[in-house]
Amino acid sequence: MSRILLIVLASLAPSLAFGHGGHVETGAFAAGFGHPLGGADHLLAMVAVGLWAGLSGGRAVWALPVTFVTAMLAGAMLGTLGVGLPAVEHTIIASVIVIGAVAALQVRVALPVSAALIALFGMAHGHAHGTEGPAFGFAMYVAGFALATAALHAAGVMLARATLAPISRGFCALTAAGGAALAFM
Repeated sequence: MSRILLIVLASLAPSLAFGHGGHVETGAFAAGFGHPLGGADHLLAMVAVGLWAGLSGGRAVWALPVTFVTAMLAGAMLGTLGVGLPAVEHTIIASVIVIGAVAALQVRVALPVSAALIALFGMAHGHAHGTEGPAFGFAMYVAGFALATAALHAAGVMLARATLAPISRGFCALTAAGGAALAFM
């Protein structure tokens, strides 16, 4: 399992160079793929979704990531259409803190409740992606950030499954602390 995790992480490494800026120059798909990797807020939240799903087990392993990506796509559509959502950036930071803390503390949340929370957070992340998307190749841009997000979720699930629960919870606690630090930047 750890080999798979290393392969996934290694395949994502070249995309770290894209960052948040310069999306237009890198092509629509590459810009979309790089967007979640270029900001600590997106990166931490998306890995945390996978960690929470992996630590929760059962149907949550697939339901939480699928819910996040689906809501993210809906949020991107709203963002690109110019439909505003309240407190998007605050919700994104809250997602990092809340998901990290819930997973770290092993708070047992019913799947429908956790899925609703994940959907709210996914919608905010997607809205940010949609409003920052390029004027050309939007479908490829969306495909890029959806794929990168799914890969980050998978990395989090694999990390949670490949390590001892206390280590995974430690990663989640660091994620929550990272989110708190971002809130004050």
